[in-house]
Parts: sequence; structure tokens; C-alpha cells
Amino acid sequence: MTLNAGRPVPPGPTLLEREAELTAIEARLEELCGKPGDAAGIRSGGVIVFAGTAGAGKTTLLAEARRRALARGCTVLRACGGEQEQESAFHVVRQLVQPVLAAADEEEHRRILGSWYDIVAPAVGLVAPGSAGSPDPQGVRDGLDWLVTRFAVQYAPVVAIVDDAHWADAPSLAWLAGFAPRAVELPMLILTGYRPEDMPQDAAGFRRVVERDGTRPYELAPLSERAVARMVREGLGAEADTAFCHECWTVTGGSPFEVTELVARSYDSGLKPQPDNLPQLRELASAVKGEGFIEGLHRLGTSCVHLGWAVAVLGAEATLPLASDTAGLGIETATQAVARLREARILRAAPPGREPPLGRGADEEPPPGGDSGPLEFSHPLLATAVYRAIPDGLRTALHGQAASSVRAAGMGPTVAARHLLEVYPDGDPAVVEELREAAREYQRAGAPEAAHRCLGRALREPPSLEDRPRVLYELGCSALLNAPAATVNHLRAALEEPALTSELRVQVVYRLAQALGHADRMGEAVRMIESEYRKATGARTRLRMQAELLMRNAFRADEEDSPARSRRLARLASHLTGRGMAERYILGLRAWDAMVRGEPTDTALHFAGEALGSGLSWTDEEWGFEVPVLVALTYMYCDQPGRAEELFKAGIDECERKGWRGGHLSFGFTLLGYIRYRRGDLTEAENLVRAGLRIADRVGSRVPAQWFALGILIEILIARGRVDEAQRIAGDYSYGQVTPGAVIYPDSQTVYAELLLASGLREEAEAQLTAVGERLEPRGMRNPAWCPWQLRLAEALSTTEPERAARTAWEAVERARRFGAPSAIGRALHMSALVSTGATRLERLREAVRHLERSPAAYELACALVSLGAQLRRAGLPQDAADGLYRGLEGAVLCGAPALAARARDELAAAGLPPLQLRHDGTDALTAQERAAGEAAVRGMPVRGIAEELGLTEGAVRLLLSGVYRKLGTDPAGLPTRLRGG
Repeated sequence: MTLNAGRPVPPGPTLLEREAELTAIEARLEELCGKPGDAAGIRSGGVIVFAGTAGAGKTTLLAEARRRALARGCTVLRACGGEQEQESAFHVVRQLVQPVLAAADEEEHRRILGSWYDIVAPAVGLVAPGSAGSPDPQGVRDGLDWLVTRFAVQYAPVVAIVDDAHWADAPSLAWLAGFAPRAVELPMLILTGYRPEDMPQDAAGFRRVVERDGTRPYELAPLSERAVARMVREGLGAEADTAFCHECWTVTGGSPFEVTELVARSYDSGLKPQPDNLPQLRELASAVKGEGFIEGLHRLGTSCVHLGWAVAVLGAEATLPLASDTAGLGIETATQAVARLREARILRAAPPGREPPLGRGADEEPPPGGDSGPLEFSHPLLATAVYRAIPDGLRTALHGQAASSVRAAGMGPTVAARHLLEVYPDGDPAVVEELREAAREYQRAGAPEAAHRCLGRALREPPSLEDRPRVLYELGCSALLNAPAATVNHLRAALEEPALTSELRVQVVYRLAQALGHADRMGEAVRMIESEYRKATGARTRLRMQAELLMRNAFRADEEDSPARSRRLARLASHLTGRGMAERYILGLRAWDAMVRGEPTDTALHFAGEALGSGLSWTDEEWGFEVPVLVALTYMYCDQPGRAEELFKAGIDECERKGWRGGHLSFGFTLLGYIRYRRGDLTEAENLVRAGLRIADRVGSRVPAQWFALGILIEILIARGRVDEAQRIAGDYSYGQVTPGAVIYPDSQTVYAELLLASGLREEAEAQLTAVGERLEPRGMRNPAWCPWQLRLAEALSTTEPERAARTAWEAVERARRFGAPSAIGRALHMSALVSTGATRLERLREAVRHLERSPAAYELACALVSLGAQLRRAGLPQDAADGLYRGLEGAVLCGAPALAARARDELAAAGLPPLQLRHDGTDALTAQERAAGEAAVRGMPVRGIAEELGLTEGAVRLLLSGVYRKLGTDPAGLPTRLRGG
């Protein structure tokens, strides 16, 4: 299907000295469509960018590209940035996609967009935004990627043209910069033109696209004197004098636009191309632009001036009815003014590329009621000149009238808001409300910066004293993603407002704490909440403040008295029943605190279950997603990663449905990868964490989401034996050189020390790990499952201070036993064995394996098995070593740990044992024997009894149960629940 199929394609203009650009266009179109009669069909797309000063011929070149694309049967999507529309979010995007969607109704739109409808529809202007939550900008961009990709495939081949990209609105330009590199993989060619000198400073993403891979845009140079002479002779006659042609080139500087206008005006005035007429030529040239052009406009009469002003103010919304209303002219007078302006070549007769509505032929007359199409200046230079020539006070008044006109025409609050932003403040409550409504629409469309501009202007109106706190709150919320420091200022101001209600005050405090956290000012957030807590009087409000205070302190890296907070939290949680959201959040924080401190897993899991109830939302804008994440991770650390994985997948799905594809989704993918890592699926873990890091990189530099992803990725790479790559990533991000202001897990200093150990830098690692202990011990954070700094310190000390290493590792074992998670005990015993000698080492390795067999930690089990096999071989027991080495090798291969697998193979070779044939099918489905063994264990049957019932050895039963724990992601305590679900 081609949107423009069957419509006549007019011949293109003569383009001089643009051979290279036209050749590039033709070559790319051939790559896109194939040669005529080529059976290969649609090929690949790409991007072509044209850069040049105003009047250099970019629009004409793009129009020629459009003409050639239509001639080849391409679907052409076209958009143009506008100087007056730069503040209108998604203005360019809507021009591109709305013609494709125009013929469909809402039901069809929902079918086309599918699950993206609620996220993308407001951005493309399909529906009036409702009261649902606001997607983040990245979520909207991802949805637009999906929509345009679908168009590219459905309507292939597609050519998308974006003219005057330097005036594109920021959300559209950000989307274009992100999407353009994908065009090469689609049947889609993107062409764009822009003025480098007018490109916004914050358009770095667009600049990277147009200059990627060292390929710079095509720079459109001024025309040579020879080309100008040719244009003059083609327009005014072959007898045009050489001196006259030279003067045309001199006064225009070779600008194609100015040359074209000068030749046309010379023709219209009957000017002969002779040397005697050079003074008149210069006078005509002065009227093409600048003051001479404005003087020419005034000579056309007052009605033409006023209508021209109105068109300049209205911009893309300019039609005859709206322009006449804005200018204060009757429709008949306005019609006559339009005719004169077109005759004077100030307004163009019809915009290039304008298509009649679908269903009406190109040669049909417009419907009765006059010219209802857009009114456009013949060149953007003229629009700019007219707009800037309007006296300041009059220009402001015209914007006010334009706002009234578009509002009366039903064009919506965001269209009116563009004009209200230019109007002088006057204390009008209606203006405040309209700007707030426009801000809500922009927020719903995923354009918070546009919302912030509207709310900032509403504050200056100003609002009534009763409305001022709410406006300040909305203004602060709108800046949270892009300017947390500005959010802090606005919300602090809201707290000082005398009309602030107690209900709104709680919301302001929550948002202010969130903004301070984003700005790495966690201590300030805590002090603010403490102050507000002392002022609060209602029981529900005080409980809400307590929950917020406890959570912020939990993430505060410099908390002064963590044990005191833990005691308060334990006392408070013991009296709560989870009846309200505040109580459930406090219970969730109690679960996390119990786990971090190393209290028994039963305690942590009890409070996690109480907090979770029927579920905790990740996208609740009032409560945040931090506590739901902490609750899910509590399950992971307590050897219930299967349950944690379920919670994370549900949270990720919730974020994607709501269009939250920034920091929240980054945390989701990253921490889901961490769960897979702790379960032993290193390949999938790496893929997930890299996806989380890519999103975090888009969110910003040195943000918490980035620190989380980097630490986990480095741990995974070390486990997979790729230490050099881990070092390179750490260097690229200065990981280990900067101390985050918030609590990060895995602890970044510990991970960095692990990298130092893997690099052979034991002394440096010892110093880092000693500092970790000095930091965490006073805070009571002593769970080796959460931060294994003692295990790593023991490893660092093993060659220089073996006795201290043994004491340190054994202390970690004792802490792990108190916590009770089999994986934590097994891992600690493994390290304790490695820093021990003789029979103690062998005994502890065997015990480590027994504990790890009862855990879901497949990689840690494989490590312990290889260590046990190696120790048995060195003890002269090669046959006993074989079982551990074979099982360890199999586990290493299945986990995706080639370095560990290579070590196991070396040990097998040293023992004179043959290579391994894998016995596992690589799936996570329970076998019949595994399920039977698991069900018997749930009934309380000991290993010996299970062996007798199944006719197996006790060792075989332990292997079966180990597979059950690994596949279901649980330990024995969680087996009944997971077995029913699995």
C-alpha cells in the first residue's frame, strides 16, 4: 500500500550544483526500492542529511527527493519543524504519523498500537489524555520506534522527510536521533535538512546521528556565479547581460532562495537584464529580505500587514478563519489580503507536499466556505522577518488573541498554551487553569519539559493563594526527571505556603524526598522528613512520614546510627498488621533490614510475606518502587530466587505497560539479571544486566541504576573468566574511583576489591575490603549473603596472613549459620576451606557441598564441587575426586562459566580421567524422578527413606533434590510452595 499511489507526480525544478546530493538521493532510493524491474524488491534504508544556511536550498532538495520517491511508488511521510512550534511537544512526530492514522477510528488505532496504545496515543495526538499515569519520555520514544517500524514494514518502501530539523521540538528531535540509526535495517529512508548555526545546544544526540561513523552531512554551498547567471538567463532571457548576472550573484551571495526571488521580482516588475538597471536590481534585492522586505509588506496595505502578523504568530495553525479572527479582520477582507500576499510571493499558494484529504482527488475543489487549508509564508526566512518586525506589545496581544481563537476552534489546551506562554501575566485564574490542563496533557504524552514550561508560566500569572501550593507541587513534579534541583526549590517553596493542606503536604514531602535522593542529597532528605514528622499531627500522616524516613535512611550511605534505626523499626513492625499501605511498606523495610543484618531467614521471610500481601505495585507514583524491590530481593537473598524472579517479572511487565522505560526498567532488568546470576545462569544474567546498563546509560551518568548494573556485570564477567573485559568496563565508568552517596548492592567497594583480587592485586584489595568492614560493621550490616566482604578479605589475606584469613572466614561462616540460608553457609564454608589446611580443608569442602546441594545456587555449587574434586585428587583419591569434578564440570558448562569448566577439565586430566559427556538436557523442567523426590521431601521423608522408595542410592537422591532446588529456585524451606507452583 502506498498513501500517495495514483496521484500525479509533477516534474521537479532544475537544481544547479547539487549533483552530488542528487546522486546520493538516487543511489539510496535504488538501494531502498531496487532498480526498475528488479525482482529483488525492497532493499535497505538509511539516513541522508543536508546542512546549510537559510536559503541554501534544503527544502527544494528535499522536495525533489520526495518527487523521485513518489515516482518509485514509495510511501512518503513528511514533517517540518517550525520556529513558533519548537515548544509544542511532538509537533514533528504528529506530522509524520497522523496522515497514516487519519483514516482509522479509535478501534483501529487500538488494533494498530496494541499494548502501546495508552503510552503512544497521547503523544501522536490520537486521544485526549485521561487521568492515567504519565509514561516517561523513554517509554514514549520506544513506543514511537515500534509504531514507525510497523509503518515501515506495512507501507514499504517508506521515505520519511524532516525539513528544518533545527526547529523541531525537543521530544521529536530526541526520538528522531534515537530512531534514525535503525533505518538501515528497515525498508525506510530518512532525509532531513537543518541549519547547523540554529541547531539547539542540547541536540547532541542529533549531531551524533548526522556525523556517525565519520560521515558528515552534505553541506550545501552557495551557488557559483556561473550557476546564478544560468538562473537569471533562464528566468529573464538568454540575452541577460553578464554585468547584470554578476550583480545578481553579488547581492544574493549565491543564495538559491534569494536568487530565485530576485529573478521572479525582476520578471514581475518588467526589469530588463541590462547594466543600466543595476540600481533598480539592488532595490529589488533589498526587498527580498530584511528591512526592505518589511517595507514592501507595509506598502501592500494595513490589512495585509495585520494578516501577515497573524499568520506569523499562529505558525503551523494558521488558516484563513483563524488568521482573520486573530488579526481582527472580516473574512472577506482577510481573503483579499491573502490574495495580495500570495501575489507578492509572501505567502505561497499551497504548501509543497500538501496532500488533499484521503478520499478526495488532487484536482477537486476544497469544500464550500473558502480556503480552509494552512497559510504559509513562501520561505521560513520571511516568517521570521515578519514575526520579529511586530512591535513587542502588539505581538503579545496577538498571541493572546490567537490563544482565544484556537481555544474557540476547539484545538485543545496545548495549542492555546503555546500562545499563553507569550502573554503578559495578568492574574487570570482561567489562564492558570488552562496552562495546568496543558501541562497535564504534556505529562500524559511523556513530555515533562513542556509541562514544566506551562506550569512555570502559570506560577507567574500568578494563581490564587489557594491554588498556589498545588501549582508549585505540580511544577516541582514536572521537573523531577530532568532537573531535580529545580524540583527541590519548587517543593520547598510549596511547604512554605500558608494555604498548603495537610493532605497535599504529605505528597510534597514525598516528592521532595525523592528529588533530594535523585540529587544525591540523602542526608538533607532525611532531615527534611524528620522536621515534617515532628510537625505532623494525624496518626496516618505520622505513619506515612515514618515509612518515608525509614526508607530514606535505609538507602543513606552515611547514616550515623543504623542500629538505632533498626531497633526502632523492629519495635514498630512488631505492632503492625499490614492493614494499610504505610504499614505494609514499614513491614517490607523490616524484612530488608532483618536480611541485611543477618537475622534468621524465617524472620526476614515472615515480614516480606506480610508486606507483600496480594502484591506491591512498582508504578505507584505516591509510594514509589523501592520497597517492592527490596521485598523481592529479600526473597532472593533468603534462597527463594524463584519467588523473587516472579516478583521482578511482574514489576517489569507493569513498568512496560505504563511506559516507564527509564530508571525503573533499568533496575528491573539489572536486578532480574542479578537473580539469574545467583541461580547460576550466567549467560542470561549477563544479557539482562547489559540491557539494564544500556537503559541506565540513557537515563544519565553516575546514577544509582548505573552503579547497580556495573557492579553486577563486573561480578558476572569475573565468574565467566573475562577479567580483562571487567577491568575495561570499570575503567570506562570510573567504577571504584567514585563512592556513591547511596547504599548500592552488590556493594561497589566490595565488587571493586573482587576485581582487584581477580587481577592479582591482593594488597590493594585488602585495603579496600578492610575499609568496607570499617564502614559496614558499625551499621550492623553483617550478612555475608548480602555483602561477602569477609570472604574476599580472607582470600586476600590467605598468602600473607593465613591465620587471620582463617579467623575472618570462620566468622563469616558463623554469621551465615545464624542467617540460615544454605547458599550463604555453603559459600562461606567453601572460602573457609580454601584458607584452611589438611583434613580441615577437606571436611569443610564436603560440608560446603552438602549445604550448596540444598540451595538454588548452581554456580556456587559447581565451584565447590571442583574445589572438592581437586582436593581429593591431591589427597591421592582420584576415584573419589571424579564425582566432584564431573559434576562440577557439568555445572560449570550449564552455568555458562568457561573458566571454571577449564579448571575442572585440567583437574580431570591431571587425575587421568576421561572427558565428560553432559547428562543434563539444559531445561528447567523437573523430571519425573526429580518431582517424585521433591514431593517425598515435602512430606518430610528423609533422604534414606526417599532412596528406598525410589530404589536409588542416597547420593542419587541428593543429586535429584539438588536439581529440584536449582530448577525451582528455592531451598528446602520454600520447596512446598514452589513445588505446587512448578
